[in-house]
Amino acid sequence: MAADATAVNLGHAVALLTASVVAVPLFRKLGLGSVLGYLTAGLVVGPFGFALFSDPVAILHVAELGVVMFLFIIGLEMRPAKLWALRKDIFGLGLVQVLTCGALLSGVGVMGGLTVPVAVIGAMGFVLSSTAVIMKMLDERGETATPAGQRAVSILLLEDLAIVPLLALVAIFAAIGGTNVDTASQSVWMSILIGGASLLAVVAAGRWLLNPLFGLVATLGGREIMLAASLMVVLGAALFMQWGGLSQAMGAFLAGVLLSESTFRNQLEVDIDPFKGLLLGLFFLSVGMSLDLALVLREWAVILGGVVAFMITKAIGIFLIGMLFGCNWREALLRATLFAQGGEFAFVLYSAALTAGVFDPRSAAIFSAIVILSMALTPLMLLVFDKYMPKEKESFDGVELANGLKNRVLVIGFGRFGQLASQPLLLRDVDVSLIEIDVDMIRAAGNFGFKVYYGDGTRLDVLRASGADSAEAILVCINNPEATDKIVELVKAEFPVAKLYVRSFDRGHTLRLIEARVDYQIRETFESALSFGKQVLIGLGFDPAVAEDTARDVRKRDEERLAMQVVGGFTAGRQLLRGNMTTPEPTPLAAPKNKGKALSPSTAEVMDEAAKADQAKP
Repeated sequence: MAADATAVNLGHAVALLTASVVAVPLFRKLGLGSVLGYLTAGLVVGPFGFALFSDPVAILHVAELGVVMFLFIIGLEMRPAKLWALRKDIFGLGLVQVLTCGALLSGVGVMGGLTVPVAVIGAMGFVLSSTAVIMKMLDERGETATPAGQRAVSILLLEDLAIVPLLALVAIFAAIGGTNVDTASQSVWMSILIGGASLLAVVAAGRWLLNPLFGLVATLGGREIMLAASLMVVLGAALFMQWGGLSQAMGAFLAGVLLSESTFRNQLEVDIDPFKGLLLGLFFLSVGMSLDLALVLREWAVILGGVVAFMITKAIGIFLIGMLFGCNWREALLRATLFAQGGEFAFVLYSAALTAGVFDPRSAAIFSAIVILSMALTPLMLLVFDKYMPKEKESFDGVELANGLKNRVLVIGFGRFGQLASQPLLLRDVDVSLIEIDVDMIRAAGNFGFKVYYGDGTRLDVLRASGADSAEAILVCINNPEATDKIVELVKAEFPVAKLYVRSFDRGHTLRLIEARVDYQIRETFESALSFGKQVLIGLGFDPAVAEDTARDVRKRDEERLAMQVVGGFTAGRQLLRGNMTTPEPTPLAAPKNKGKALSPSTAEVMDEAAKADQAKP
């Protein structure tokens, strides 16, 4: 019997993994996003698809841990000072959005024939947008850390906090229905006190207990104990907040914020991330399983009308609030697209309303179906937004386009590398043209006396307008290897007379640049790291001359290794590296003839070394 149960459980696990592995890559390939893939896969394997699962609610309760861990990692990126800086967005923008949209949706429900308690609770549940769906889509778009993304996080935090007064509101409606107003009032105040006490307890524990705990575990425990401690903190904070009537996600987020300045922050993120990804996917699968297709077919008119009315009303409210708070129209519309849905906390609210007698079973099922369908439609709406909404036009006030430039040297990219690289030229009064694509960087450079033009060096017409055809030297100083390779290809093909000096990203990029036969390349961190190591030797008591000779030796070994790699591949020349797993003394290389001069090799020199090595092969 136990073997049968194990087989069933393994079968369930295999079914979930198979559905994910098939659906998610397919939906990503089609440009529909991973969230919709998970939801569809859940619908297929759930009780209303192939019926491989009969109790999606049980899976949903486990899968909610994915949302908990997701919020914990977000909290790790949100230092207390940063969170404090968002307080106006949280309690200003977030609060106004929740109250306004709640009032609008309640009005829609009343006009649709619902009683006031049912309309209000149904509307407020829909106001609580899906943290999991929105954060996942922002993460995939790389917008979580942008100002607009941070405002979205602020709104989601306020919505998480709103679950406490909303649950209290359910108790009030239930008590009014039973004419026991005194009990309702006591329940509200008790909920607020317990929630506040839980919040303070988690903050206190994070402030005074977590760092000593992880310090002790790191000293006495092993790798697996550190992992267990990480999970204990995340799940413990979530559980404690749940006991206090707040959301689990809020507890995990607070724990992350309180550990964001800890020395163990990076290790915690690495430990939790795999669990977060798997459980978050399971959460979306379980939401898809929960959609009752029989109910949708039976009540299709009511559910369809509810989805359309609620999503449109909420989107309009969010858009207007965004414009009122100073957003540009594109950000306001994007926020309306992302937030025009219900979320996972609606299920908690509707379940409480059903238990308290505010909802009947039919109302709870219909509202839940409306929320699930709105979550499924959100990725599709975002696709439509990206396809038809024009990209936001960047302001070029005070910025000049590169056009008709004619100088001796062209510098492409004026970040921290380009700024330093241009200084020797400018000190010797060499005529230099500077182009950059970061408008803010161009404006900032103007404040320090630099004339930088806007220009994308990967475009041939821009290179011509920037004077590449007459420049003696072209310096590629950007930090994007792919874009750098494209510029190198264009310059070598169209402007072969110009000497080409290129910033390399890493060793692999250096080898590509050598193969492209640029005149000079240097890894962006090579010289600074070498100088850093030399100063460490001096600080440890080594003679400065010895430290200098050692740095020169490392530089020469690197030159020889590069020459070997050009001929023999990336792993060639490993014997020239000094690792910490062996103890033999390093064999000194012959002292270079040009001692005292800069020894960074030109590409031509490296290629000459490679040619000699190639000719020496049998």
